[in-house]
Amino acid sequence: MRKIFKLFIVLFLIIALGFLVPTGYYIIKPGSADELGSLIQVQGKVREEAGGFFMMTVAQQPANLWDLLYGVWHPLLDLRPLSNVIPPDMTPGEYNKLMQNWMQDSKYLAQVIALRRAGYEVPIISEGVEIVDFIPGSPVKDIWKSGDIIRAIEGNNVNLAEEVVEKIQEKEVGESVRVTVQQDEEIKEYEVVTVPHVDDQQKAALGIYVRTLNWQPVLPMEIKIETGSVIGPSAGLMFVLEIFDRLVPENLTGGNKIAGTGTISLDEKVGGIGGVKQKVAAAEREGIKFFLVPEENYKDALQAAGEIEVVSVSKLEDALDFLYDLSS
Repeated sequence: MRKIFKLFIVLFLIIALGFLVPTGYYIIKPGSADELGSLIQVQGKVREEAGGFFMMTVAQQPANLWDLLYGVWHPLLDLRPLSNVIPPDMTPGEYNKLMQNWMQDSKYLAQVIALRRAGYEVPIISEGVEIVDFIPGSPVKDIWKSGDIIRAIEGNNVNLAEEVVEKIQEKEVGESVRVTVQQDEEIKEYEVVTVPHVDDQQKAALGIYVRTLNWQPVLPMEIKIETGSVIGPSAGLMFVLEIFDRLVPENLTGGNKIAGTGTISLDEKVGGIGGVKQKVAAAEREGIKFFLVPEENYKDALQAAGEIEVVSVSKLEDALDFLYDLSS
């Protein structure tokens, strides 16, 4: 009896330690499906039609030992090293603030794109793109510093963080890119060789975190987007569709529930995101029929899909073409 009791105590301690032992990984899980009709308000425009657009989220948390083992086994969960989520020299609070800024950028971009699509003029005011921090292995870590301002890439002025990311990713990995940077009061031009992106080895990057510095659109009407604790730029496409749907007479959803994900740039290109498998799984769990996904995430999305129909888009026009066909 005493041996059984000791064995029970040992097993209990092993199980308890498994919940307490840190692993240096984050586990990425399916999150929520949030209907944008209740989160977005457009002055004088109320959603009254059937159907709706949904913003998808993922849930992530530090993985203990049991999370790690479960994440390795489960096909709809992902594990990411902590250094790939939060830079080593950035606190969780600083990282969270950066992601909040990216969410705000995404909201502003969506307002500009949707309104311009609907025929409105929307000027943008900005103070440039600020370098916030560096990812380990960044080729510019020793020549730039936090607080420097990126003014141009390849001689073209940039006003938004999205523009910086997009123009760098137009290059091949290992190809040089010309970047104009303001350091204090001095403006310098650098030729920098790109490196693989931490999330996608095929994408070019400079290993930097950036944010748009004090920018906003000058809107012709009031638009509010309330997303609570959700952060990051990956709902940009869906914000655009919800706002645009309010501004045009057609019902773009055709009465359907339509989820999706993807960043969006000022020239209406839809960019890839992380956590697509988890987002597709969350949408399917909610009984949503269609899922709009960036072209580069399409294969991963298909692997996670069951009954839900996954639609690949590389630009806003692709999403609108699909929606117009669906509603007709």
